[in-house]
Amino acid sequence: MGLTASRFRCFMLLAGIILAILSLAISSPAEAQAIGIESKTDSVGAGPPPDLEPLDADEPLTEFPDFGVDWPDLDAPAVDSSEPQEEETSRDLELDRRLSEDTIADIDDETVGSESAQELEDALAANYQPADGLAEHGYEISFTGLPANLDGMFGERFQALSALQQYKGTEANFAQIKRRAETDRELVERLLRIEGYYDAIVRSRFAAGKGTDIAVTIAVTAGPQYKFDEITLDGVEKAEGDDPQQFRNAFGLQSGEIINSDAVVAARANLDNEMAENGYAFAQTEQAELVIDHADRVGDLDIVVTPGGKYVFGSILMQNTQLFGPEHAELIARFDEGDLYKQSDVEDLRRALIATGLISTVTLKPVASEEEPGVVNLAANITPAPLRTIAGELGYGTGEGLRSEISWEHRNFFPPEGLIRLTGVLATQEQSGSITYRRNNFRRRDNVLNGQVALSNIDNSAYEARTFSVSASLERQSNLIFQKKWNWSTGVELLASQERDINGNNQTTSRDIFLIGALPVTLAYDGSDNLLDPTTGFRLSARLSPEASLQSGSFFYARSQVDGSAYYPVSEKIVLAGRARLGSIVGAGSNRIAPSRRLYSGGGGSVRGFGFQRIGPRDVNNDPAGGRSLVEFSLEARVRLDLFGGNFGVVPFIDAGNVYADSLPDLTGLRYGAGLGMRYYSDFGPIRVDVGTPLNPQPGDSRIVVYVSLGQAF
Repeated sequence: MGLTASRFRCFMLLAGIILAILSLAISSPAEAQAIGIESKTDSVGAGPPPDLEPLDADEPLTEFPDFGVDWPDLDAPAVDSSEPQEEETSRDLELDRRLSEDTIADIDDETVGSESAQELEDALAANYQPADGLAEHGYEISFTGLPANLDGMFGERFQALSALQQYKGTEANFAQIKRRAETDRELVERLLRIEGYYDAIVRSRFAAGKGTDIAVTIAVTAGPQYKFDEITLDGVEKAEGDDPQQFRNAFGLQSGEIINSDAVVAARANLDNEMAENGYAFAQTEQAELVIDHADRVGDLDIVVTPGGKYVFGSILMQNTQLFGPEHAELIARFDEGDLYKQSDVEDLRRALIATGLISTVTLKPVASEEEPGVVNLAANITPAPLRTIAGELGYGTGEGLRSEISWEHRNFFPPEGLIRLTGVLATQEQSGSITYRRNNFRRRDNVLNGQVALSNIDNSAYEARTFSVSASLERQSNLIFQKKWNWSTGVELLASQERDINGNNQTTSRDIFLIGALPVTLAYDGSDNLLDPTTGFRLSARLSPEASLQSGSFFYARSQVDGSAYYPVSEKIVLAGRARLGSIVGAGSNRIAPSRRLYSGGGGSVRGFGFQRIGPRDVNNDPAGGRSLVEFSLEARVRLDLFGGNFGVVPFIDAGNVYADSLPDLTGLRYGAGLGMRYYSDFGPIRVDVGTPLNPQPGDSRIVVYVSLGQAF
């Protein structure tokens, strides 16, 4: 690197001082000999004086005398000791010292020779100095000359790593701003090299901004993008069969492509993944080495690959069998002994073990079998999670009153994965208690066996029911770790219920006992992208429950319901969501069906703006009577806001629906509700608060209804 202008002037001044001192100090050959410098006469061919011996070439030179002048530290800024020094942050002290010099010093002879007059003028403009250089200033940041083909990662990285961005909003003096800009100048050079711009020239320029602000411009002359020349995967040939070519194809990079560091990292990850998915349990790749040739503007890439042997799965080894043994882990695994080793199968097993709720952490390490060559066992190291939980809820709902719930559960009461939960509810309209049994991964992966015994007393505006029920089901459902495309459940339900009803003939109130048996079946498809906050895709589900009732004789009927929802992203921050529901009961009249088994509409998961179950036919007391068919529609716009890190959103919505006495809906008399919701997008899902109002209320409906829950409305 050539000398800067200021350093060159200092060097010439010191050289002149040294030569002057030497000329004064050396006044005779004897004095010259004293300091070890040979003196020669001007006579041609004259030899050395007879009293001087010839110089020995191997003799070390006499030490040069110290003239008592300290060599100046050209990098250190001048300090006025009469002024108090401003306290600097640790990061400011580490910033590049070159910004304490004039920016013109960064222009070497080679650069000046290649720049236009305008570019030189722009560079000289970087010497802008505010009149009050020690005052505190704000600043504005802008770029010029950035290549148009840079991807979004350039901006994201600059925002995350920039010193100017980190301290923006806090005032600083001009020297601090210059140091931050110099750090960002070098940051931009590094970011451009990631994109293949190895000849980029980046400068920081300063000018007066708005008010007392300083306009900081990062000017870029990108130059050409370098390309890959030779790409070598040393050692990949040691893989078996046709695997070497398969691995090269997975690596993907080719000679002649633009050098991009992100692409190299992604290609190396693809290579690692391809080897791990094809039996190479112990494959390794070294760090990529990139050698740049600035003359030809190309780079050679070399990665050392060690595939190792090819393996199949063996056994699962577990030292801690407190929760369950290796047999249950093998039941959960999606692979069998003898299957080709795949890292994705190992990761799937790790996630499935976490999904049991019994394990907080688990590591699965492949271990080559000593007895069987080519077989790899999995050593599972697990940390148990707390198995017991006591939970409580307390809330208030419009039209529902106060509600409190407390529960206790043990998630491994009957190993393996046999959960017992005791639940009690004390509310304005409900008092209940239940015992639930649940066994995950029952006989095969993802099967869940459920059983429940419950006793409840419900007294709401639609009906009064004192019910004892016993139910059991086998299901395959999604959870927060595994969202499945297809879900299903089948089960049996037996209940005895004493319920209040209005006699349709004489409009008198009666209490009847219903003995009901049901065989509910559900099938659902989930094509959305997220369980709690979908932004694209659709969902469909159907439920059918054939039921037999013993009440004034036996009779049969069938309850059915179909739900569908769709999600369409209008932009990155706006998602349109729609829902439709159709329900029907065939085989019996409303007056014979128990009030608790009829269809109702209204509430937070139905038509918002109306109270729970408040839509549909009314009895003589203006209370909901339920019906045999229903329709519901919902449309909402989910809008994310740039507030508090983008974790808040608003949701304007409109819902419609009605319940009918006949088994088929006629789509007349729809009730409409509209409102506005707020969303807080937490790490575990959106927290929903919806405020709705009925647009065409019935007598007795509240004007404002509030709903609070976890997850979107649908």
